[in-house]
Amino acid sequence: MENSEQKSAFTIPMAIVVAALIIGGSIFFGWRGSQNPRIADTKEQKAVVASPSISMREVRADDHIKGNPSAPFVIVEYSDMECPFCKVFHSTMQKLINEYGKNGTLAWVYRHFPLDSIHSKARNEAIATECAAELGGNTGFWNYLDKIMEITPSNNGLDPSKLTETAELLKFDTKKFTECVAGTKYAEKVQSDYEDGIAIGATGTPYSILVLKSKINAEQEKTLIPIIAQFQGNISVSNDKTKIVINGALSYEVIKRVLDALIK
Repeated sequence: MENSEQKSAFTIPMAIVVAALIIGGSIFFGWRGSQNPRIADTKEQKAVVASPSISMREVRADDHIKGNPSAPFVIVEYSDMECPFCKVFHSTMQKLINEYGKNGTLAWVYRHFPLDSIHSKARNEAIATECAAELGGNTGFWNYLDKIMEITPSNNGLDPSKLTETAELLKFDTKKFTECVAGTKYAEKVQSDYEDGIAIGATGTPYSILVLKSKINAEQEKTLIPIIAQFQGNISVSNDKTKIVINGALSYEVIKRVLDALIK
């Protein structure tokens, strides 16, 4: 009995020491690994970059386009006008277009993705922008959208009277505008945008696809790898390397890094 107790007394502390050494080693080597992420390995690159194929509707004449339609880079945004993150991202896109759109490098396509379950006003607001486009053309659409995004408090907070007031401010025929908004003429178009967003994997807003005229080459991919690794879940590249998913309201600085990596 005495020997058995002595053996147990010796075994338990030794087990504690061994466990401590194992845990300590794991922490040490784990810390070292976090300081030196291995992103140069080819297999790891593919794992970081690869994203499912994106079968989105091609940009066409009836899309709302700001900038050069033939630009080498086109950001197609799926947006909800009552989404507070979309409001922020709208300003980001305006800044990017001011920088990259003037020389024809970047274009911006806006598509509707109203989140009816949380923003019951968003779909009607989307229809209002289509009526603005009918009365004021592409310029009228963007001027109207810009103004609504500027004044909305978001989260379903926009007073519906502001839709007509903004149309009046922009010198639209308010009678035709109100009749258009009250009708069903553009309900199908808004729904079509929404369904296209669902088809490519959008579940929230803003959700954007950066469409490239040319496939990402090896040099561009090398530059993109650390950016994508840093923002996994928010940035990914399609398998055919012609599209980049931008999921969420990423900042101007982040998207600028992506664009500069592609341009250089």
